[in-house]
Amino acid sequence: MLTQLVAATGVLGLLTVVPGPDMAVVTRRALTAGPGDALRTVGGIATGLLVWGALTAAGLAGVLAASPTAYLAVRLLGAGYLVFLGAQSLWQHRRPVPAGHGNAPGQDAGPAAAVGSPWRTGLVSNVLNPKIAVFYTGLLPTLAPPRLPAVWAMTLLVLLHTVLTLAWLGGYALLLAKAGPVLHRPRIQRALGRTTGVTLIGLGLAVAAASG
Repeated sequence: MLTQLVAATGVLGLLTVVPGPDMAVVTRRALTAGPGDALRTVGGIATGLLVWGALTAAGLAGVLAASPTAYLAVRLLGAGYLVFLGAQSLWQHRRPVPAGHGNAPGQDAGPAAAVGSPWRTGLVSNVLNPKIAVFYTGLLPTLAPPRLPAVWAMTLLVLLHTVLTLAWLGGYALLLAKAGPVLHRPRIQRALGRTTGVTLIGLGLAVAAASG
């Protein structure tokens, strides 16, 4: 069983570190509101994985993955939400932020005020990602240790995926915090905010255009 767990950890780890909507959402939150909000966004994303795990155990994720209409509806909702977040990021960074705004003279401007709950942002962006339903109902069972009952095996893998996500995205948010003095310089923050906005919109359009 240990061999299967090691292999499953490797596969889940690779899937976790691949850049995607979750990382873009965390980046956006870190730039607009700082590391605390970024970490709360990571918490929302992790909660979304637990929600998908519960839906999978209840059989609802499988229904979604097998239903073209339901899958399309969730996919379009998720795409729309990513485009909304991207447009919001572009709007927040639409013009230069005066250096020292809200700070002592000569200091760089800190993160701009973010809109909405960071935890909810992470949760919604993750729950509206139907590809997780496909992953949890398609690939995840193939990684389950055969000696464990199916329910316990799936629970273990979902928890493992959640822990890996917390570690990876949490570490990424803290790395952004370490680079805060540089990232929060007005010009750099504006450029990164715009880049993140464009990335989120691109991801949203890609999700909307995906065939499955």
